[in-house]
Amino acid sequence: MDFNEISFRVRYSETDQMGVVYHGNYAQYLEMGRVAWLRELGISYRDMEESGVMLPVISLQVQFKKSALYDDLLSVRTQLLKTPVVKIEFDYEIYNEKGALLATANTQLAFMDMKTKRPIKCPGYILEKIEAAG
Repeated sequence: MDFNEISFRVRYSETDQMGVVYHGNYAQYLEMGRVAWLRELGISYRDMEESGVMLPVISLQVQFKKSALYDDLLSVRTQLLKTPVVKIEFDYEIYNEKGALLATANTQLAFMDMKTKRPIKCPGYILEKIEAAG
């Protein structure tokens, strides 16, 4: 799977007094992209957590290029970088409806056992779905 793309409008509550998206909201946008990417493969966070696996973010980097504004229609493109082992890593691109690149980002998340709070290998069923998607 090359990348997954989601689109949504910037809400007023996500902006400052100048109508510019507050930088802290980008972490939520990336999460929305990541969750949609996993869902496209047939993997849900809820199912992972119910099976005792959690995926905390261990690294988040965002490079801002242009401002996202109130009522912009944003598109978040999410791409897996490599087959996960203990960590899973995604790259992102965020565009507005005019096709302008607003931000690029990268996140790393670690597979962790919810009971022991220790890192674990990527569950086999996730690897199978990633491999099947190509």
